[in-house]
Amino acid sequence: MKENGGRKLFGTDGVRGVANVDPMTAEMALGLGRAVAHVFRKSDRRHKILIGKDTRLSGYMLEQAMASGICSMGVDVLLVGPLPTPGIAFLTRSLRADAGAVISASHNPFQDNGIKFFAATGFKLPDELELEIERLLTDGSIDRLRPTATEIGKAFRVDDAVGRYNVFVKNTFPRHLTLDGLRVAIDCANGSGYRVAPEVLSELGAAVTTLAVDPDGENINRDCGALHPEALARAVVENGCDLGVALDGDADRAIFVDDDGEIVDGDEVLTMAAAEMLRQGTLAKNTVVATVMSNLGLDIAIEGLGGNVVRTPVGDRYVVEEMLRGGYNLGGEQSGHVVFLDQTTTGDGLITALFVLATVVETGKPLSELRRVMQRTPQVLLNVRVREKRAIPELGSVQQAIRSAESTLARRGRVVVRYSGTEALARVMVEGPDGEVIRRLAESIASAFEQEVGVR
Repeated sequence: MKENGGRKLFGTDGVRGVANVDPMTAEMALGLGRAVAHVFRKSDRRHKILIGKDTRLSGYMLEQAMASGICSMGVDVLLVGPLPTPGIAFLTRSLRADAGAVISASHNPFQDNGIKFFAATGFKLPDELELEIERLLTDGSIDRLRPTATEIGKAFRVDDAVGRYNVFVKNTFPRHLTLDGLRVAIDCANGSGYRVAPEVLSELGAAVTTLAVDPDGENINRDCGALHPEALARAVVENGCDLGVALDGDADRAIFVDDDGEIVDGDEVLTMAAAEMLRQGTLAKNTVVATVMSNLGLDIAIEGLGGNVVRTPVGDRYVVEEMLRGGYNLGGEQSGHVVFLDQTTTGDGLITALFVLATVVETGKPLSELRRVMQRTPQVLLNVRVREKRAIPELGSVQQAIRSAESTLARRGRVVVRYSGTEALARVMVEGPDGEVIRRLAESIASAFEQEVGVR
């Protein structure tokens, strides 16, 4: 199990692992259900927790186990089936549930799975509450809590969950606009957005070309979606589309393809959104929240428009926490998580897509032109598979390589080194004015990681 800020089970986005292997087992899901039900059962009234999932085969196993654990604590369960993660956040609020659970490993391959939680407000749980849930899983303090007879929880299926979320998303699109005449390609990653995303775009008037909308439990994220937008890029060009949208497995992020077939990442989308909101006067405190991994070109562009950028650690939950703390309404990550806090509580690939489409319609400019608001600083990002996540300050050769890179770059670039919160990876990011130099520096740091903790 990985460690993250004192937590051993939870990473930056819930619990992750290979399905049916510790910690991502049915037994753990049952225990998590019991612990979460105890945390959110605050009175004698009837409580309820909502459970949604993506399209992975292992979702059935984990869903039933978690529902059993919740019911065993005297709390009811609302089952919504496959639905985007932001849809579960929305329904948790809309249905007045005490909490929401998402069974998904997002962009990971189908053999993995994960579990993350939303509070009744629709926001992800803070570190302290996740730490409390971990404690309850291991200290035995709730083992004897066994409601009986009529006190045992019940499970109910929410049959109109997709329709409810569909309406919510469409209501974020400006009422004076339509997508009539626009040709849009969408890649749903064979994930949880496979039904609702094409429906929303079609109902708003777009002519829709669909990719990866036939999930079979095993093909989620396989050569498709936000991590693999190559097929989408081909489809945009071959079908003469105005743009393409690639969701990930749980549809909380989106990567775009412009009308020239070029990939548009989260930093560019965040900059475009900031530019449009600054133009409209709707960007709270003229500030955007981004993570330490976002390209330096984002800062340069937004500051050039008269705005500001605040940086956070990697993870959309930390972006949202900073937005709430500072009173900001736009934030996101290079990976495609973009949070419009005036509309929703978490990253939502569909809402992001509708904002981009509305901007295209409103301005009359193609995405290939809108993206030019940001000029990327050369950046190299390398991933190193690791066998363990030893504290980076303890890795002597890694520290030496980092110091050497920082000395070479001086103040003309950045070095960010961290472990992934969801995978057994070390991530090395180097930015600077010279592409060849920063690649050499990044490879030096990555090589040091491989020597110290790399998979052999």
